[in-house]
Amino acid sequence: MSEALKIIQDPTLTYRQELIGLAHLGESTDDSLRYSDEYYAAKAKGALCDLNEGVMPFRPRYICPDYELLFEKGCKFLELEPPTDLLEAVNVLEIFYCHVPSITTYPVYLGDLDKLLEPFVLKEDRAYAKKVLRLFLRNIDRVQTDSFVHADIGPEDTVTGRLLLELTEEMQLAIPNLTLRYDPEKTSDDFALACVKCMLKTAKPSFANHRMFVKEWGERYAIASCYNGLSIAGGGFTLPRMRLYECSLDAKSPEDFLERELNKYIDLQLEYMDKRVKFIVEESSFFKTNFLVTEGFVKQENFTGMFGVVGLAECCNHLLGIEDKKKGFGMNAEATELGIRIMDAIEKRVSEHEAPYCDAYGHRYRLHAQVGIDSDGMDDSPGTRIPIGVEPTMLEQLEVNEKFHPYFPTGTGDIFKFEETYLRTPDAILPIIKGSLERGLRYFSGYLENNDVVRVTGYLVKKSEIEKLRAKKQSLNNVTVFGMGAQDGGHALDRRVQHHEEDSAR
Repeated sequence: MSEALKIIQDPTLTYRQELIGLAHLGESTDDSLRYSDEYYAAKAKGALCDLNEGVMPFRPRYICPDYELLFEKGCKFLELEPPTDLLEAVNVLEIFYCHVPSITTYPVYLGDLDKLLEPFVLKEDRAYAKKVLRLFLRNIDRVQTDSFVHADIGPEDTVTGRLLLELTEEMQLAIPNLTLRYDPEKTSDDFALACVKCMLKTAKPSFANHRMFVKEWGERYAIASCYNGLSIAGGGFTLPRMRLYECSLDAKSPEDFLERELNKYIDLQLEYMDKRVKFIVEESSFFKTNFLVTEGFVKQENFTGMFGVVGLAECCNHLLGIEDKKKGFGMNAEATELGIRIMDAIEKRVSEHEAPYCDAYGHRYRLHAQVGIDSDGMDDSPGTRIPIGVEPTMLEQLEVNEKFHPYFPTGTGDIFKFEETYLRTPDAILPIIKGSLERGLRYFSGYLENNDVVRVTGYLVKKSEIEKLRAKKQSLNNVTVFGMGAQDGGHALDRRVQHHEEDSAR
């Protein structure tokens, strides 16, 4: 009861945030789903983390509905007809979004908005279309109040995509998150440059390697939540994570870690995932009765489990006895090579495991470079990133990123903070992004150092909203509290500023 009382007495929480907090509290107090004693010991040690998923799951963690199907046939349960004009289209989406669950209670995927809305936008006067889209984005920001809410555009240049970029700059909203699916054969330089300019001013869109995602998922893939690759009409059952630094603490050497400790923790996390997936499919009602399933907007066979890792840098540094992070992972060839060996071992063992109910992916889970949470502090850098505060130049950092991004079909990425002079020369950034994606980078994000809207670990917050929380005032964005925690504990906003004279195109 004291935990519930703490929630309802917190002056910084809105009513909706209190409701979510109480729901998560309830979800975490049942003991219907049990794991082995070894799993609980690893969790207590901090080596494994369930990312606050709760012990009694009643829906998949991430859901990516087929919005094209919604526009084609409507929705019987919600009594929605297929839209015939732009106003009807955004109204249908706004209603539908309110009924798409996730671990956050908000929809983590809003659809490929330019592709969905382009036929309707082209029928309207440009000024009228922009007004409707402005109201649409404002509705999302005020109703779907969580920065893990995500929409996609591209790879083609569209009128709707251009209008969304214009409005993103004008409105300076942290919600929704936004990704450009970039393909050099389909995305014009002019459109990509418009996205770079918008990214600098608003921390979005990010750039996703469209070719890489299509190769792994097919054409019908979504970028959801932070930067998660998933199937449209599918999603992610669950996302736990190994905290690799904590996993390495009892290892006597790198070889001991690779041969003994690492496999132990991989197997324990796979145990967690198997039991959780089976519970969601077999015990909860979601895949039996939810209208998203019964009307075909999602299909159980299109879901997979997301095997998360975090803290590779600190793990490698610890195993090699490197205390100065400036001489460690990312700057030290031996540490980086050890990181590759560790990821090879994780990828191999996970790929050999037969996963329940992941029909579309050969009954296999897929790897995810998890971005961290506000309580991680400095011991576990997001995914396979170089620790904040010791980053080399952007080009050197990208060369390290390119070694690790191919491991993670369900998502990885890095973030770059630029000095203000780049606003005058955004064309200097585009060749770097293009070259890196061509060389194997999966996902690129950036923003200007003096922006109010900033990218923390994968999600967006406003620095002005963080200051509201510090003053014990409420913030509408559900993740502002995470941003404040990530800054205070992990200095997430103090990443290296990229200076123009240090970077050049490849």
